[in-house]
Amino acid sequence: METTDKQDAPTAAVVVDPDGVVRGWSEGGQLLLGWSARETVGRPVADLLADPLPGFPTGGDTGPARVLALRHRNGSTVDAEVTSHPLHGADGRDLGRVVTAQRWDRRPVIADRAFEQCPFALGVYDPDLRFLWINATASAVIAHSEEQVLGEKYRELFPELDGLAYTNKLSEVARTGVPARLITIFRPLGSNYANAWATSMWPVRDKEGRVRAVANWGFDMSAEYWARQRLLVLGEASSGIGLALDVISTAEELSKASVPGFVDLVTVDLFEEVLHGDEPPLFAAFTVNGTVALRRAGRHGVQKDADERPEPPALIHYSPNSVAVRCMAAGRSTVQLAAEPGPGGEWGFGPGLAADPAHWPPGNPVIDGTLGAKGLTGRITVPLLARGAVLGVAAFARSDRPESFTADDLILAEELAAKAAVAIDNARRYTREHTTALTLQRSLLPQRLPSQHAIEVASGYLPAGASAGVGGDWFDVIPLSGARVALVVGDVVGHGLHASASMGRLRTAVRTLADVDLPPEELLTHLDDLVMHLPDGLQPEGRFESTGESGATCLYAVYDPVSRRCTLASAGHPLPLVISPDGALTPVPGAPGPPLGIGGLPFEAIELELPAGSLLALYTDGLVESRERDVDQGTAELFRVLSEPADSLEALCDAAMKAMLPEHRTDDAALLLARTRALSPDHVAVLEVEPDFTQVAQARQFAADRLSAWGLEEEAFVTELVVSELVTNAIKYGQPPIRLRLIRGTSLICEVSDASDTSPHLRRARIFDEGGRGLMLVAQLTQGWGTRHSTNGKTIWCSQAIGSL
Repeated sequence: METTDKQDAPTAAVVVDPDGVVRGWSEGGQLLLGWSARETVGRPVADLLADPLPGFPTGGDTGPARVLALRHRNGSTVDAEVTSHPLHGADGRDLGRVVTAQRWDRRPVIADRAFEQCPFALGVYDPDLRFLWINATASAVIAHSEEQVLGEKYRELFPELDGLAYTNKLSEVARTGVPARLITIFRPLGSNYANAWATSMWPVRDKEGRVRAVANWGFDMSAEYWARQRLLVLGEASSGIGLALDVISTAEELSKASVPGFVDLVTVDLFEEVLHGDEPPLFAAFTVNGTVALRRAGRHGVQKDADERPEPPALIHYSPNSVAVRCMAAGRSTVQLAAEPGPGGEWGFGPGLAADPAHWPPGNPVIDGTLGAKGLTGRITVPLLARGAVLGVAAFARSDRPESFTADDLILAEELAAKAAVAIDNARRYTREHTTALTLQRSLLPQRLPSQHAIEVASGYLPAGASAGVGGDWFDVIPLSGARVALVVGDVVGHGLHASASMGRLRTAVRTLADVDLPPEELLTHLDDLVMHLPDGLQPEGRFESTGESGATCLYAVYDPVSRRCTLASAGHPLPLVISPDGALTPVPGAPGPPLGIGGLPFEAIELELPAGSLLALYTDGLVESRERDVDQGTAELFRVLSEPADSLEALCDAAMKAMLPEHRTDDAALLLARTRALSPDHVAVLEVEPDFTQVAQARQFAADRLSAWGLEEEAFVTELVVSELVTNAIKYGQPPIRLRLIRGTSLICEVSDASDTSPHLRRARIFDEGGRGLMLVAQLTQGWGTRHSTNGKTIWCSQAIGSL
């Protein structure tokens, strides 16, 4: 059995005379070093050494083999095991030596063939990157045979690869002797697919440790590499899509997550109903005038102008036979390629999906030559399906890269579209809920502030950002008897429909209690009791948590323009800012009481006397508190903004809202500004009435004289009747002291006070009753009447409309 082969394991035999001149050269020498007998015989044997070696080849009798670097004919070096044997004639004369040389790394032939036939690309280069050896796989990769590359420099043979990471890393390993690993993207000539190669490079050293060569192996890991890249794109998209509960933002997140890691251009088109939070139309309703209308909600690409999207989203019309419409109708994706894919795509572990048509779904891919005219090499159109509804369509296109789409790319596009569709549907549903809650809240807030004479008012309200949801901030202005006015601001914990509904219940309750004309502290006590007895409280969970967090806060203030006194009480709400006419901050004594819903704790009233022109700022914590600043900093900033000059109170309110609120708000914010007015003493008339029925006529005359002085003679008849009835009832059923007060404001107000707590009741008198018609007459002749209690008794009041002040 043959165990050696000249081609596999050449052995050079050289005859050297005593002077060191070559006298004989074997065929093995030519196979090993490339030199022929004609080129070597007659030359000093030392010329075959890469490094001079004194005394070679003489040096004694047979000894152990030595590893020497020999010069190959092509200029490279060959490490060989060299042995030297003395040569003698018949007479014992020294004829020289016989020198034999074999590659020092010689292995059995079967081992050499194993390396030659290895499916990995193997190569060995000298320190100058000359090819010393490559196997068959490496030859196929570089499209050059071993004979064509041996002795050639890598950079000169492949100038297009000079300066690239792979070539530079080979040189670095040869220079430093430090092994390296590298992943290189390599596209074979004529292929539509890029291969990813995992390469390991290491230095080859001799026994003395010197770097004599650089070796490398390369493994085509394209299937694994591109699968990992797709997974990275999918992972990044999963963490980035759906962060904002906004339809447009989610569509843009899908388009941006896919470029440039996956494709060069992504467009996302949605039905207009989806943008508004409504249910998407059924397929039967897709077509309008023979076309399907969608809104371009997202667009992003590698080109500078690829992500330009007009506001509002542009209307895109698709014909019924377009790919997009067919995809939405069938609920299946379509892959279009500009041309048949070229060869390539065969990876290290067998054919990839691109080279295996069995992995493509039926009907894919479709060769569409019109894509080339649009500058595209391929496009994947995917319907956006979520919970059984079609929301729109997404298109993934490639233009700048030559890689053709594969079935794996289709799977990735469908995964991205599926995640985005669910996020878009969530955003759509949230948009609908947010719009409903915002509509409800705005309907419950004052549409316009009521007309009254006590103060000049301006208000501002901004809901939280879409991601936070509508909150429960609210405010109100309530005209009260005696030309007074109530200012209210409150905040319900939570967001969404529950907070809006709870805010509406609180506002209604405050208005009802204000109609009874309760003092601020008593009104909050009743409001607190109401919150405690609501079936589900004001918490989103339906109960108050053990943490002590309240369901709502409220500030109720009453301003009297006659006395210029402001009385207020707070249930866990920030106290108002009070700015005097000269711009100084007026401190508000006291502290907020407990929030609503705690129960059992008192509310204390705070009284302030305000000069005319004072500014009261009632606000919710969303205006002054944020992630960037605490409450104290926000309050100081609000005071600074309100101290700046403005053309009007409305302009000042708008400036404050704009300056205080960040672009991305996490809470609602409400601001109510009130500039106080003082009612002139000439517009108030007071008469002390003795408890004697003879005083009724005097009271009527007093009212007639005062109305005449005010130029209100037309209201005198009704006023005399009202004064007569109210004073008579006070004398008959009340207790002294009795006082009549007339106030001329936006309306004419008549008040009769006494020290009794007994309140009159309106009833319908029967035919034969002698009394009981007085209050009925008052109610019919005036705009309104009522009773308010104080610590010293009660006041019966009524108001009449007047022409002008």
